[in-house]
Amino acid sequence: MQFQQLRREETWGYYMMQGGSRSRSGGNMPREEPMEKVARVASESAVVIFSVSSCCMCHAVKRLFCGMGVNPTVYELDHDPRGADIERVLMRLLANSSAVPVPIVFIGGKLIGAMDRVMASHINGTLVPLLKEAGALWL
Repeated sequence: MQFQQLRREETWGYYMMQGGSRSRSGGNMPREEPMEKVARVASESAVVIFSVSSCCMCHAVKRLFCGMGVNPTVYELDHDPRGADIERVLMRLLANSSAVPVPIVFIGGKLIGAMDRVMASHINGTLVPLLKEAGALWL
């Protein structure tokens, strides 16, 4: 059984702690493949943002969600030694999108996309219903 460590940040929701996962017995768990890690992380919280800490677009999407009262789980790729592998997986999931690699947003375990898709959903009014359906908003 794996345990995910989360810590609360003042500004954003929850940040994924990087480092080796450990089992109850203290031994190292087998290393996850990047696609498995993306699927697991994306399904564990109502809103997950794969981000790079120095990215201004990532900052903007975090501000958008926090301003709406949503506490996203933020996975900072530049804090993970395998972040580049995870970023490649995310780009494959986006297929032929011309979007920049980050931020990539999942809501309710479903891939929403990069900043352009999130903003389009916000502007056309479909973002709030998605957030409510995922349990990220209660109003």
